[in-house]
Amino acid sequence: MSRMVFLSGSIVPEEQAHVSVFDHGLLYGDGVFEGIRVYAGRVFLLEEHIERLYESALAIRLVIPMSPQQMSDAVNQTVAANGITNGYVRLVITRGSGTLGLDIRRTADPRVIIIADTISLYPEEYYRDGLRLITASTIRNHAAALSPRIKSLNYLNNILAKIEGTDAGCVEALMLNHKGEVAECTGDNLFIVRRGELITPPPDAGILAGITRNAVMKLAAADGIPVAERTLTRHDIFIADECFLTGTAAEVIPVTSLDGRTIGTGKPGPVTERLLVLFRKLTSGE
Repeated sequence: MSRMVFLSGSIVPEEQAHVSVFDHGLLYGDGVFEGIRVYAGRVFLLEEHIERLYESALAIRLVIPMSPQQMSDAVNQTVAANGITNGYVRLVITRGSGTLGLDIRRTADPRVIIIADTISLYPEEYYRDGLRLITASTIRNHAAALSPRIKSLNYLNNILAKIEGTDAGCVEALMLNHKGEVAECTGDNLFIVRRGELITPPPDAGILAGITRNAVMKLAAADGIPVAERTLTRHDIFIADECFLTGTAAEVIPVTSLDGRTIGTGKPGPVTERLLVLFRKLTSGE
């Protein structure tokens, strides 16, 4: 059965979901997006994702032609139209069609695209054995050039780092900022555990403040685990007791080595495992 796609007010078969070749989302990566999980038919943390979507759009002066409530309703309708029980939603807003130039005043009719589909998850052995990371030579975009708080359609910075990771046989790669500090991975936020304290880079390190990241920080604090946002370097990861990543698809996934150096015991640690249990309880509605 063909997937059904929400496109600017209507749910249509994917074969009919078209945008213009002159859309600035295609021509220049001019737009914003969100990736959202669906668990047991329920869109997870939808309000938080919608809020970030509208903040990203406001930051780039993109007027979304729907209210936040209408957008939330459209997401739920698209999930239902595709019969998604456990899956993924990609919500995309483009600038709309325009001329072959950068002037946003010459664009019109922003496109709202919502895709709901099943999701390919990380294999279970990654949660059991942990991920290997390498440090990418591609650094994170300078925060003064493009705010990392904007989840824009231009992901080339992350893609180039991802290529380095896959070339090295790793599914993720660590990205540093322009000062050589730890920022994030190509699609996930990073945490370490050191002497019982949970530490993650602060927003000014050049990270996207992930929805899953924020949820995990709240879960940890509620469970009595000390949480801090602090500047990190690779040295901090090398001497950490544990390391893990968080993300919409990854959830909470352990990291057991960086650049060939074992982290902690080389196995997923107790804090990581505890937070994964708590996160999965949260997603199940417990």
